[in-house]
Amino acid sequence: MWLTIALLLGAWIADMFTPESLVAAILLAVPVALSSLFLEKRFTAWVVVAAIIADIAAGWYNGLHQGGHWTAIAIANRALAAFSIVLVGVLGSTAQTAALRSGRLAARHKQAERAESTRRAFERIRSSLNVDLVARAIVREAIGTLGARTAHLFLLDESSQPELSYRFDADQPDVTVERATLAPALAQFIRRAVDRRDLVTLEPNDPIARLALDALQADASKIVPLADARATLAVLVLVGGHTDGALGDREPDVWIRSFAEQAATAIAHAATFAELGRKNDELALANRAIDERGQVIRDIVYALSHDLRTPLSAAAMTMQQALDGKFGALPDQYREIVRRSIESNSELRRLAETLLMVAKYESGEHSTQRGPVQLGSVARSVVDELDPLWHAKGIRMRVGDDEAAVAAGDEREIRRAVMNLVANAVSWTPEGGTIAVNVGRNGKTAMLSVVDDGYGVPADERSSLFQRLKTGDVSRVGSGSGLGLYIVRRIAENHDGEALYRPIEPHGSEFTIIIPAYAQVGQHA
Repeated sequence: MWLTIALLLGAWIADMFTPESLVAAILLAVPVALSSLFLEKRFTAWVVVAAIIADIAAGWYNGLHQGGHWTAIAIANRALAAFSIVLVGVLGSTAQTAALRSGRLAARHKQAERAESTRRAFERIRSSLNVDLVARAIVREAIGTLGARTAHLFLLDESSQPELSYRFDADQPDVTVERATLAPALAQFIRRAVDRRDLVTLEPNDPIARLALDALQADASKIVPLADARATLAVLVLVGGHTDGALGDREPDVWIRSFAEQAATAIAHAATFAELGRKNDELALANRAIDERGQVIRDIVYALSHDLRTPLSAAAMTMQQALDGKFGALPDQYREIVRRSIESNSELRRLAETLLMVAKYESGEHSTQRGPVQLGSVARSVVDELDPLWHAKGIRMRVGDDEAAVAAGDEREIRRAVMNLVANAVSWTPEGGTIAVNVGRNGKTAMLSVVDDGYGVPADERSSLFQRLKTGDVSRVGSGSGLGLYIVRRIAENHDGEALYRPIEPHGSEFTIIIPAYAQVGQHA
């Protein structure tokens, strides 16, 4: 700009002391043309006005120097010089406008290219959910996107200390990974970036920063933390750069921060995914341990209940023989003791059978046999087997029959369900009560219900009647393992049926199992 002013003064002085015939005024157009290079229209306009004034002043001075005589040729030359000055100024302003427009277009094009390059870099960084692959992608993309010569990425541990170091150089094919070892000066600036959660520039005129730059073997460097809303996950260190790269001016700091934000998000997502994977592995291990413990418990229950049946059956047979007089006549008081022992033995045998069936169902073992089962016949057999129990309490027992009530299933399992329902009714019916076992058929299903006029079930316990190990209110009369109704439900569901409860007013209960009828199954077959 000062050169333009100097040329303007020089051209004016030369014009003043040069004969009119040499037309030196044309030199005043030179500083006007030079001013166009500064892309400042106001300055160019000022130079144009100054050049015209200089042209007029020089012409006036030359005329006075020639005795106050101005020739027509001199005046025409001055007018032509003024026209050329204005023309050069207009052309210069037009060129300035075109240059500015071209510069803006070039800047927009460069901005678009940079945005597209950054977008592609972000896609590559987010293309993996593995922390190691994401870290490698970050240092690779930092070279091309941010213009760095070398990129370091330090992954931080839970205490925000550098743990792993990823390095990529523009002239190297691969990323190097190693345990992070930092020079004290560099560690200090990394800690400052982590604490501020903002970009830190290493200035060469700072003695401590100079030490950090020497450790990086660089003349310029920027340190930027990669942080999400909760914590700083890593630190990116950019070293050196191209002349128009990330380390050459301030404007690209916006791009560095944007890059850091996306990189932090990618690391956070990958770390979350890795944490979920670790939690899933731990949960799988815990589930396997629980399954193993459950299997051990089921095996113990299975073995215990299975092994109990033989001695219980032998004891029952021996006591029944004693009661029948096989070993001689017994006093009446001993007969009562033996009779009660037989009843207790029967309860133990039913409990062993129930535990055995629970163990089978819990281990996934259940019957797939589907043959015709006469529910009436099963009901009478169960009532006869439990005769000592309900007779001892003076309970009136009625068994209905319907030959059409033929269920499709495993007779042994259905008999166990009926046994549990009837035994449950006997337990919860007071002495002198009534129990009715009814069977029937309703279209495609066969039904068996056990109705008693016993104590009933409180309203707050009805929703959990068929759940496992729900023994109910301990204040109620009677006892039980809490597994009987659970097995009833599992057997009914295994046969594609259901188990239901209905209260009888003013007191009593009705338990029903519904199972597909055999004829319907045969028809489908």
